Amino acid sequence: MKNKIILSLLVTLLLISTTLLNAITTPTNTKHYNVSSIPNNMSVEEKKQRFFSLLVPAVNRIYKELETKYLAAKELVNKDPKNHKIKTLMKEYSAKNPQDLLVRMKPHPRSITLAQAAMESAWGTSRFLRVANNVFGVWSFNKNEPRVPAGKKRGNKTIYIKKYSSISDSIRDYYKILATGKVFNDFRTQKMKTNDPYILVKHLDKYSERGAEYGKELTSMIRYNKLTKYDTH
Repeated sequence: MKNKIILSLLVTLLLISTTLLNAITTPTNTKHYNVSSIPNNMSVEEKKQRFFSLLVPAVNRIYKELETKYLAAKELVNKDPKNHKIKTLMKEYSAKNPQDLLVRMKPHPRSITLAQAAMESAWGTSRFLRVANNVFGVWSFNKNEPRVPAGKKRGNKTIYIKKYSSISDSIRDYYKILATGKVFNDFRTQKMKTNDPYILVKHLDKYSERGAEYGKELTSMIRYNKLTKYDTH
């Protein structure tokens, strides 16, 4: 009888300790954010938490997708640069030759993507992101594609921004813009020499009307928010 009582007490203590452990380790303030709604009176900390919750999974997913595509193309170029798949990709990326294709296809560090996303979307609170899933403020010049008015004009012309079906599509298009835009030739060249985001952002002056100041702002954004940790995951 004594042994049964002791065993019963041990089981009870084990159940209590398990309950306490679960209470300690299970987060009670987990929040599920969405793009279209912004909580009222967010602190800076919560604003950033919301931003990273929305953007990091998508950025990681698209980066890995593009990296896999790049590595497959690189292997194919080394084996058979005249392969029809390479020719198709060259057309898709407006590449001059197979080597130029690889320069264009290699994805740049995620820390840069997140820094630009934070700056261009005001940490995920911009109207462009809310109404159009447009993370990077990409303009639209094609009246036949989904788009929304930006709410401002250049002279007498209304400015439009692209409307995407998802955040992932916005990120994918952003990478494509940097891969194909003529003004980003220097950025692409440097991207093949180094993965250091602090060096690369100096070559993104053409992305913004702020020019060289834009690169400095990105540098501060990356350093202050320790965004390089996302480059190693």
